[in-house]
Amino acid sequence: VKRTELYEFHRAQGGRMVEFAGWSMPVQYRDSHIASHLHTRQHCSMFDVSHMLQTKIHGKDRVRFMESLIVGDIAELKDNQGTLSLFTNEKGGIIDDLIVTKTDQGYLYVVSNAGCSEKDSAHMQDRLKEFQSAGHDASLEFLDESLIALQGPSMSRVLQPGLSDDLSKLTFMTSVVTTVFGIPGCRVTRCGYTGEDGVEASLSVSVPRASVVVLAERLLGDGEVRLAGLGARDSLRLEAGLCLYGSDIDETTTPVEASLVWTIGKRRRAAMDFPGAAVVVPQIKAKPRRRRVGLLSTGPPVRQHTPILSPDGQVIGEVTSGCPSPCLKQNIAMGYVEAAFSKVGTAVRVEVRKRPVDAVVSRMPFVSTHYYTG
Repeated sequence: VKRTELYEFHRAQGGRMVEFAGWSMPVQYRDSHIASHLHTRQHCSMFDVSHMLQTKIHGKDRVRFMESLIVGDIAELKDNQGTLSLFTNEKGGIIDDLIVTKTDQGYLYVVSNAGCSEKDSAHMQDRLKEFQSAGHDASLEFLDESLIALQGPSMSRVLQPGLSDDLSKLTFMTSVVTTVFGIPGCRVTRCGYTGEDGVEASLSVSVPRASVVVLAERLLGDGEVRLAGLGARDSLRLEAGLCLYGSDIDETTTPVEASLVWTIGKRRRAAMDFPGAAVVVPQIKAKPRRRRVGLLSTGPPVRQHTPILSPDGQVIGEVTSGCPSPCLKQNIAMGYVEAAFSKVGTAVRVEVRKRPVDAVVSRMPFVSTHYYTG
């Protein structure tokens, strides 16, 4: 089991460690899961996300290389702007979701999921061999760098005093290389997985490895900041309507079924030049047979694999993620239903412990997001 640079720090802070995607990660600390979740919504929490796969793509054909793997339009991004995208296979299934940033330093910066790191790195390396043998110029650099997320409404108040750049100029999904509390060369990206305003800070390889502990201690020294683990991370992202790879999206779901059509660039759609386009593009026009939706219910909580039923008791789908919402005080879930039942406001039922419970198809995000757009 792999450990991040903050492993001992987590343990000293009362972190309860569990295995996740081959890493030993904190699921929660001394605060309860709910207290930690609410603290993030009201103040600011720090998450260790160093288990995520960070990659740099170099070479003059780097954009073309990346676009040969994903659905997004990377060419149209401005310098230091990023986008959520999807690796797709030839059948239109989702291999992983990832964030691609087009930096002004001659490389693309990519962050993808820990649980898919071996699959993603092999997929990129296989494609790179083909790409290079066709005479194109691109190369991959897999980073071994710490990544810390600071999420919540008071994030900028906490971080700005230690930053050499102006956070008010850093809008959602943009990125800057800057000094963070005296640590040079940190890439700070305004993004996150909670629905709140937040950043993810990647520490450069060139700084001493212990720097991340110094930074974590410095941030935690601010009374606004508490540590949060995987438990709060999961309920926060579900309230924000964000997908978890392996649960809500996988190689059997297409971007259209997953309600992620917005990730497909218009130019890419027209050119049909991304993997699986022959399956995905016709689905956009024809509407898929099933769709990812949000669900609200009361009573016992709804969990993954719970059957979703029509009002007359027919199975019409399955829950992929669910939990009691700490903010809404009711149960939230997402899952796939037959297209006829996907309209917001549709009454359905969920089968919890063999008993049908009333539910309603809901808009997502369940809790409104607070991304900073300037």
